[in-house]
Amino acid sequence: MEFKKNQMVELYIDDIGNEGEGIGHVDGYALFLKDVVVGDRVRAKIMKAKKKYGYARVEEVLEPSKDRVKPVCPVARPCGGCTLQHLSYEKQLEYKFRKVKNCLERIGGLENIEEKMEPVYGMDEPYHYRNKAQFPVGTDKEGNLVTGFYAGKSHQIIPCTDCAIQHPVNQEIPEKVLHYMRKNHISAYDEKTGKGLVRHIVTRVGFTTGEVMVCLVLNGNKKKLKNVEQLVDSLREIEGMTSICVNVNQERTNKILGSQIEEVYGPPYIYDYIGNVKYQIGPLSFFQVNPRQTRVLYEKALEYAQLEGEETVWDLYCGIGTISLFLAQKAKQVYGVEIVPEAIDDARLNARMNGFDNAQFFVGKAEEVLPREYEKNGVYADVIVVDPPRKGCDGKLLDTMVKMAPKRIVYVSCDPATLARDVKILGEQGYQVDKVSVVDQFGHSGHVETVCLLSRKDK
Repeated sequence: MEFKKNQMVELYIDDIGNEGEGIGHVDGYALFLKDVVVGDRVRAKIMKAKKKYGYARVEEVLEPSKDRVKPVCPVARPCGGCTLQHLSYEKQLEYKFRKVKNCLERIGGLENIEEKMEPVYGMDEPYHYRNKAQFPVGTDKEGNLVTGFYAGKSHQIIPCTDCAIQHPVNQEIPEKVLHYMRKNHISAYDEKTGKGLVRHIVTRVGFTTGEVMVCLVLNGNKKKLKNVEQLVDSLREIEGMTSICVNVNQERTNKILGSQIEEVYGPPYIYDYIGNVKYQIGPLSFFQVNPRQTRVLYEKALEYAQLEGEETVWDLYCGIGTISLFLAQKAKQVYGVEIVPEAIDDARLNARMNGFDNAQFFVGKAEEVLPREYEKNGVYADVIVVDPPRKGCDGKLLDTMVKMAPKRIVYVSCDPATLARDVKILGEQGYQVDKVSVVDQFGHSGHVETVCLLSRKDK
C-alpha cells in the first residue's frame, strides 16, 4: 500500500523514538508522531511520506494510553520545550533509562549492560526546576507585545509567562518587563527587519541563595531604555532581586546573547551553590539549569572518581569549573580545560572564591590542550573526567586519554548515542564499563544525562 501526504490513518503507538516522538505502524509502514505515548490509539494525518516511513500529526486520540496524563501547562503541545509532559513522570524515567540502555547495547556493543546500571535518578518534584529562562520578545498579529517561548523548530512566539518547569519567579519578571515596555512605548525587536529594541528577557535564579538576575538583551545600549528607573523600581519589588543588566546584541543572528554587558542595578552577576561549592554566575556563564539534579550528577561523578586525596585529575570540557571544583574537594590536583576564555576566567575566579589552590585551568580545545601537555610536558592523570557537548569526544582526545592510561575515566554525557560510540572506542583500547547512572535533569523533555565509569581492564 502506498501512503501519501494528507492521508488520514488510524494507528496504535507501540514505541518511542530518541527525541520522545511516538512510533506507530500501518500495514508495516512506520509513522513518527509528536504528542503521543505508547498505548495510544490515534487518528492522524500524514504530513510527509517517504518510501519506508513518514511523519504524521495527531488529529484525535481515539483511545488514550493508561500512561497518558493531562499536561500541566496549557501550551505544552505548541511550545517546543516540554515534549513529554503528556506522559506520566514514572514512564518518562523508564523511557530515559531504556534510551541509555539501548544506545549502550546497540551502538556501544555492550552485553548485559543493565546489570551495571543503577536505578534512574529522578526528581522529587519534576516542575519549577529550571534556574534560567530566555524569553523572546515580539508582537502578535495585532501588534501587541508578547513574550513566551518559541514553538518547536520555529521562531513563532507562543505567549506564555507561567512556565511549569521554570522557577516561579519567572512568571512575575516578564510580565513586569512587558508592562514597562507598554507604558513607555518601547519596541520589541523584529527579526525580519532588524529593527526594534528588546530582543530577549534572560533570567537567572540562585536556588540556594535566593538571588535573582534580570538581563534585557537589546538591539542597542541601555541609554535606549526610556525611564529605566521605572523598570528598576518595579523589578526590585521581587524578593531577592540582586542584578539588573543589559546585554547588547546588534547582530542579525539567532544567537541570543552578545558579548557586551552594561550594569543597570547591582552587580552583573549572582551567586549560587552546588553542594558546598559556591559559583559566581553572570548572563554569559554556562551553568547547569537544574541545580538540584546537577548536585546528584556531580556527586555521582565524584563517587565514580574514587578519589582518596593523592590523585591528579583532568576535567575536560570544564566550563566555569563546576565539576572541577567538586573534584578539587577530594583530589590532590585538578586540571580543567575549556575552549571559551570567559568560562576559564569564571573557573579561576570560582576556584579563588572557594579557596581551592589545587585547581589549574587551560584555555583551548580539549583535543589540542591534552595532547600538547602530555607530549610536551609529560603530564599524567590518575583519573580523567569528560563532560563533552552533544557531539561527544574528539577522536584525537580519546587517543591521548588512552595513551595517558588513567586508572579510571568518568564520562558525563548529555547524549547517550555519542556516549555509546565513545565507550565502544575506549573499550577497544582497553577500558571496560563498570557502572552507569542515568540522571533526569530535564523533566518532560527527551533529554537525559548519564554518568559512566570506565576502568582499565586487567592485562
